[in-house]
Amino acid sequence: MTSLKNHTIVVTGGTRGIGRGIAERFLANGSQVVIGARSATADLPSVDGNTAYFIEVDVRDAESSQSLMDFAVEKTGRLDVLINNAGGSPETSAADASPRFTDAIIRLNLIAPAVLSQQAYQAMMATSGSGSMINIASVSSIRPSPGTAAYGAAKAGLLNLSRSLAQEWAPKVRVNTIIAGLTKTESAHEHYGGEEGIAKIEQHMPMQRMATPEDIAKACYYLSSTEADYISGATLEVHGGGEPPSFLSLQRDE
Repeated sequence: MTSLKNHTIVVTGGTRGIGRGIAERFLANGSQVVIGARSATADLPSVDGNTAYFIEVDVRDAESSQSLMDFAVEKTGRLDVLINNAGGSPETSAADASPRFTDAIIRLNLIAPAVLSQQAYQAMMATSGSGSMINIASVSSIRPSPGTAAYGAAKAGLLNLSRSLAQEWAPKVRVNTIIAGLTKTESAHEHYGGEEGIAKIEQHMPMQRMATPEDIAKACYYLSSTEADYISGATLEVHGGGEPPSFLSLQRDE
């Protein structure tokens, strides 16, 4: 696969979980990685002495996200790849969610990636002259998302945003989406009921396991490389075959 050595990769939310896995994958291949997140970590992603740059950023604020682009160009002289990874939502009943809560979730998971993409496009045109953007979506974007309705709606909007930008910005910039399946990150035990809960989920999954951050990272690296230079406006589902229909699980439990 074509090397992305010395290319500059910006990853939002790259200090832990999926974002950290993405950062480490690019670092291992000699890329310059710039992470923007709300808080620093004592151990920034680093592989064989290649350590990520970090800047404190609130991606929901346009001035703050612009500082991420400026920082990346200042430190490395270019911008080649943007990976919109930051996102998420606590579980909240749609009947009880306040307007302020709903606004915050949609701002983080849809509006922020839209603004960051626009800012990154300008930086790419001014430095590298081309580039690739990858939006990290979720299986919640393609199936019902009870308990996180606003999150699912925002991630569904991200799919359309990617397709629209792919047409507007072709041929210079490619834009794609990854739909990440259930992923075993540091917070998986909290979300899925500990080891026992994870084991129950995994035994019903086609691949008999959840995704790992490395699974998502490999897909990001591929889509960023010239091996994927005719792939734009696409949605890559990295979920190991998807979640079985609930009626099958109910039949097995009877």
